[in-house]
Amino acid sequence: MKFPIIPCIALIAAVLTQGCVSNKKFNELQANYNQLKDKNHELNQKFQSSQQELSGSSTRVKSLEEQIASERSNIAALQEALNNCLNNSKQGNVNISKLVDEINASNKYIQHLVNVKNTSDSLNMVLTNNLTRSLSREEMSDVDVKVLKGVVYISLSDNMLYKSGSYEISDKAGATLNKIAKIIKDYQNYDVLIEGNTDNVPISQVNIRNNWDLSALRASSVVQSLQNNYGVDPKRLTAGGRGEYNPVAGNDSEEGKAKNRRTQIIITPKLDQFMELIGKAPETPKP
Repeated sequence: MKFPIIPCIALIAAVLTQGCVSNKKFNELQANYNQLKDKNHELNQKFQSSQQELSGSSTRVKSLEEQIASERSNIAALQEALNNCLNNSKQGNVNISKLVDEINASNKYIQHLVNVKNTSDSLNMVLTNNLTRSLSREEMSDVDVKVLKGVVYISLSDNMLYKSGSYEISDKAGATLNKIAKIIKDYQNYDVLIEGNTDNVPISQVNIRNNWDLSALRASSVVQSLQNNYGVDPKRLTAGGRGEYNPVAGNDSEEGKAKNRRTQIIITPKLDQFMELIGKAPETPKP
């Protein structure tokens, strides 16, 4: 979807065809045109970001809906077995009671999955909205927020985070990291992975052997900044480097390299929450 800027061009053309205009008037029209052009670019970027978030949410919902459909199919099979029991008195009341219990357990698990889906959607939406609302327009140009399959990805450009060619945190990154740290501390039941990524240009600095080292050192710098400067519990933090081997764009252009030089803050539910979900599943009926 593109936001048209043609009306503005047409307006300028119309004025020019009516006769000569003053330099002042022309400059005013040119300034208005440039503002509308910038606004059009900004709206297109927001539209693309919204489309990506919508795609991730749809995938997550589809996964949970498939689990719900599977459980409903299980209930239908149990109900059919129950009907067979009712038509055949030789199986006795014990088997009938067992099938009823299994049907009830499956119904409870379906409701549990529905509640998990709704809770997950709500938490991720609130978390993402809180973060994006707190970021300024300038910060949003260096920060990308996505939610995919229940996991929040906050991607930060190296230009905003680090001093040039270094793994030291820059002064201008402090305000953004402070806002991210507040979100992390608000969601105590989530773990946080800081993941460094680079382009494929070899690094040549003392004490930094290669891009593996650089990406890991940059991730470690962010972890220590969140811990030491913003009070995030270090037990929730993990630092990792992926070097040049997890690109999101081609390295054959400067724009692609800039996208690949990034640090991702990945916020995920803790493992025991997933295990708890598995533990609440009803046992498979024995034949």
